Amino acid sequence: MSSELAHPLTGFLPSHHDPLVVAASFAVAVLASYVTLAVARRVRTSQRYIGLAWWAAGSMVMGTGIWSMHFVGMLAFELPIALGFTGGLTFVSWLSAVAACGVALGMAGLAGFRWPHLVAGALAMGIGISAMHYIGMQALHLSIGIVWNAGYVVLSVVVAVLASATALWLFQVLQPMRGTRRRLFQAGASLVMGVAICGMHYIGMAAAQFPQGTVCLSANALGGAGLTAMVVIATLVLLISTLFIAILDARLQNTARRLTQSLKESNAKLHQANAELQKRAFADALTALPNRLLFEDRLIHALLRLERVNHHRVVDRLAVLFVDLDGFKPINDSFGHAAGDAILIEAAQRLRAEARESDTVARVGGDEFLLLLEDVGNAADCTVVANRILAAIAKPFQVAGRQVQIGCSIGIVVHPDHGDRDKLVANADAAMYAAKRAGGNGYAMFEPHMGSDASDQLELQNDLRHALARGELSLHYQPKIDGKRGRINGVEALLRWNHPQRGMVSPLVFIGLAERFGLIGQLGNWVIEEACRQMADWARSGLRMRVAINLSVHQLRESGLAERIEHALQFHGLDASQLLCEITESVAMEDTKATQRTFEGLARIGVFLSIDDFGTGYSSLNYLRQLPAQQLKIDRSFVNDLEHEEDARAVVDAVVRLAHALGLRVVAEGVETSGQRDILLAMRCDELQGFFYARPMPADVLLAWAQGDKPEGSADFAPSVLGALEVAGSLPFDMTQRG
Repeated sequence: MSSELAHPLTGFLPSHHDPLVVAASFAVAVLASYVTLAVARRVRTSQRYIGLAWWAAGSMVMGTGIWSMHFVGMLAFELPIALGFTGGLTFVSWLSAVAACGVALGMAGLAGFRWPHLVAGALAMGIGISAMHYIGMQALHLSIGIVWNAGYVVLSVVVAVLASATALWLFQVLQPMRGTRRRLFQAGASLVMGVAICGMHYIGMAAAQFPQGTVCLSANALGGAGLTAMVVIATLVLLISTLFIAILDARLQNTARRLTQSLKESNAKLHQANAELQKRAFADALTALPNRLLFEDRLIHALLRLERVNHHRVVDRLAVLFVDLDGFKPINDSFGHAAGDAILIEAAQRLRAEARESDTVARVGGDEFLLLLEDVGNAADCTVVANRILAAIAKPFQVAGRQVQIGCSIGIVVHPDHGDRDKLVANADAAMYAAKRAGGNGYAMFEPHMGSDASDQLELQNDLRHALARGELSLHYQPKIDGKRGRINGVEALLRWNHPQRGMVSPLVFIGLAERFGLIGQLGNWVIEEACRQMADWARSGLRMRVAINLSVHQLRESGLAERIEHALQFHGLDASQLLCEITESVAMEDTKATQRTFEGLARIGVFLSIDDFGTGYSSLNYLRQLPAQQLKIDRSFVNDLEHEEDARAVVDAVVRLAHALGLRVVAEGVETSGQRDILLAMRCDELQGFFYARPMPADVLLAWAQGDKPEGSADFAPSVLGALEVAGSLPFDMTQRG
């Protein structure tokens, strides 16, 4: 660069700038600044390799924009002589601009940008832009060198550094901004940067003086109005294209971020749902203790650890304690299920308090709990724990503002001392029953003779699992007699199990077994299907029979029970009014929300509903009034005492009057004598059922009865049941009047 500060000639050539071209250079500077700010944002927010691509492309675009402003500004400069620019130095000046902008964008992309970076970046960029300007001026190949005003030169460099610092600062300020606020700030910042860049250029131009007699030796090189237009148009196209790509990239990245965030949220919800499912699958809903499934899993792992420890000799032991609350049912029936739930929750907390952190306390039944004790030295350690549990449970419970006391019976099994590892829970259960038979409120250590009962239970439940597939289960049907007409108008389906070796197994045995070992759901579903199949089979023989089935508490809590029953009815082509679902009072009141939901679902499809064993539980008459039931069934315990106990007659009479006042039909079960029958008929009981009329019988025997092969003196079937009369009002009682 020629930097002559004095010259023998005394005059300088007059100069001026084309205002239109100056305006174009300013527009280029502002647009270049706006695009630069957008590109700087992409460098910071993009992924590593994409950010590097934006840095390289942005450096070129930004440098080209600033250089174009400078070059257009130089083309706007006019002297009395023809001017032109050498290509080599013009290209070097462009490289200087690109390099300076590369430094600036590199600094802007630093994650830990600090003041030292701002100072270093501003100096590097300012010097680079100054070099661009003065190298570009040197591209004017003159016969007499330019005379420079040192003050203006220094000022232009200072302005270039300050403009660079401003640009770097604006890069950081814009980074966290979003939406309209960022766009407005970016537009204002672009104007400031455009003024600063143009200011630096025109201060640098003001520093140059051209002596009289100077001739431009590169007049035939780069220059002219055509070049000006071409540079402006090419630069605008480049800047606008880059801006469009930057905006598109920003939107794509925003979309990607939203999708990523959505995926993260969905993943978090999925993990939360899985955790909740895990909790529900392995935890008791009432007490939050582990359930049987989790207990058995922990027992398996504890046994595996014990085998590793006791590889050569017995070093360590574990114990299983089976805890059953004594006296819980009377309190539950007297004070209600809410009070019973409160006792179970408090009992669970007391058991947890008496166990160690490494022990497992689980609830496996209504009032049954299991404890797994690891690192047990001997049986005496277990009795110490059992005594602590007995003392803890014996403390009074607060129920409905009153203090009540219960006890517990505990069965203890120590492994490997007490039998097979696969029978630990069953052996603990057998020991618990031994403690109950001894009077309760104590503990019993397992002894070999107790194992026969446990083995029998295990064998029986294993046989029950296969009873369905082997065809050992069947339904027997007990007639229900209309109280006014003395005719059979329906039956109750009762489950029977004919064991190949044991013969007929009592329902009191296998129903309880099914509930304890999780088989009751399968049995209940089979009863629904079989009852519907049998009704359809009878219908083909001309027998239109209404059948009552019993629903367990487990079925009541299942989702989709109403849909399952509806599907069975539709599959067999049955009218929903032919099916009557009986739910015991204690079950109905145990989970009122589930009861209400199930009753409403069954009533919706037209299935008749009955409250069974009425009077044996703790009822809320207000809640009973709201249930869409059609029938109450008086428990046999009241019927048994009708002939001898005045209070039994008073209770039954009150129940009949209450039911009729609520629009409910009343059924009495367990009728075994003519005296019981006469008393019930005098009380206007609607239906009677019991051995006095008939015992439960197979389906083919019942069909033969309906077809005329009936026992002497037994009741006839109602005409509507036989299908002889299919007219409105043929039923002895219109059960569609309620619900």
